[in-house]
Amino acid sequence: MTGADAPGPVLVVIPTYNERDNIRPIVDRLLTAVPDVNVLIVDDGSPDGTGAIADELAAADPRVHVLHRTAKNGLGAAYLAGFARALDGDYGAIVEMDADGSHAPEDLPRLLAALKDADLVLGSRYVPGGRVRNWPAHRYALSKGANLYARVALGVPIRDITAGFRAFRRQVLEELDLSAVQSQGYCFQIDMAWRAVQAGFRVAEVPITFTEREHGTSKMDRAVMVEAFWRVAAWGAERLLNRRRARRGVRT
Repeated sequence: MTGADAPGPVLVVIPTYNERDNIRPIVDRLLTAVPDVNVLIVDDGSPDGTGAIADELAAADPRVHVLHRTAKNGLGAAYLAGFARALDGDYGAIVEMDADGSHAPEDLPRLLAALKDADLVLGSRYVPGGRVRNWPAHRYALSKGANLYARVALGVPIRDITAGFRAFRRQVLEELDLSAVQSQGYCFQIDMAWRAVQAGFRVAEVPITFTEREHGTSKMDRAVMVEAFWRVAAWGAERLLNRRRARRGVRT
């Protein structure tokens, strides 16, 4: 499978902040696994020189593009900037992928193939066939717990709604109100999937193998977890309120 299996040209958006040891090998693997995709590296002014390496990659290969941002404004803002650039082009599918090697580019063809019957495809760790490698027990428990919490609060059957390896049909990003998305961290991933479900788009999960990074440090922190907790609680409360209003409307 190649990018040609997707609904139009494919752009893979890779946000970076201090990923100088990871960005070159992940881009090389990606372009080997799926040679006909384009790559957009969105660098948030990395002080370690990641942006300069990204520029070298772009100079050497016309499939690679770079968007430089001047400040570290969070994962969500970086992806939204990448989505805006994608929608300015003729891309039919837009992919989110981490720079740290946790998402195997070799799994991307299966995500793109699944777009034939879905609008949003998540690379899932928690469906049959999905795996997590080299995670400490507390990180695994935190991730599983966050997904269970979101699944129950939002009433969706998605097993890995926090997944950061995913592919969108262009139509999804065109129709969702991206200007209203303010969440960051893995809450951004919940937010985008939840909006897609609410809008009636088809969401599918494809098993992947997630491998903990070998170089650099995780961007996960307490603020990210707190944001996800309260935003999901608010969305869940709104969902229940809307259901009650709908029932009252039916009775009257």
